[in-house]
Amino acid sequence: MASPPLIPEQRRQEILRHLRHAQVLSYHQLTELLGVSHMTIRRDIAALEKRGSVEATPGGAKIATRLLREPDRTEKAGTDRAEKTAMARAAATMVTDSMTVYLDAGTTIQAMRPFLGEVRDLTVVSNDLATVADFCDHPGVDLICVGGRVETANRSTAGRLATLALRELSLDIAFLSSSSWDVGHGVTTPVEAKVEVKRAALAAATTSVLVAGSAKFGRFARYRVLRLDEIDKIITDDGLDDEAAAQIAETGTPLVRAGLDSSDVA
Repeated sequence: MASPPLIPEQRRQEILRHLRHAQVLSYHQLTELLGVSHMTIRRDIAALEKRGSVEATPGGAKIATRLLREPDRTEKAGTDRAEKTAMARAAATMVTDSMTVYLDAGTTIQAMRPFLGEVRDLTVVSNDLATVADFCDHPGVDLICVGGRVETANRSTAGRLATLALRELSLDIAFLSSSSWDVGHGVTTPVEAKVEVKRAALAAATTSVLVAGSAKFGRFARYRVLRLDEIDKIITDDGLDDEAAAQIAETGTPLVRAGLDSSDVA
């Protein structure tokens, strides 16, 4: 029995998946891969280009290196689920009883929740409203929601009030997220209000960990948050290639490439 046709958003996520692997594809290649018309692919590429996810090229498209806008929660939730689970599992192994941890906004770090169910006397600090909601049923957690201006598209708080709250806390580990990171630009964001929040969490923590997927590596946005050598550890998925891992190694920051079943320490 033939599979039902993909709805437009599913099809566009498939286009992004193929482009992340190949970097550049022609319209003809994309029509063959997805089994749709040339005009359908052109419309999808135009929609993805408007989001800032891809760049149209003569006869095709490539992944955009400059991130112009932060993907909203719905877009993030539907991508790279297995990889997010692997990264979340690897990150959760760093958390032990009686710790105070900061969980930054994002679906990858939110995915840590199932792996922290047995940790006792845990204090969770987060600016992510969905993550806070997930921890409300944790039997042994002291939960602190960092207030501030709500970024409704991402279900998180940002800005000066969130920054001030974090400056009053002492954290064992800050798990930081990013939609764009590379060796040259470090961790970046297209949203200015997020910069000081992430830096405040970094300053408040004894240990800092960047948890970011390989699909986001090689991209950069307008505002720089921090250099990679300011982070104590980077956790990504095993889709990161050896060349990129070698570049990261030169920064001196330990890297974990989390596989679907185990962590591969580069």
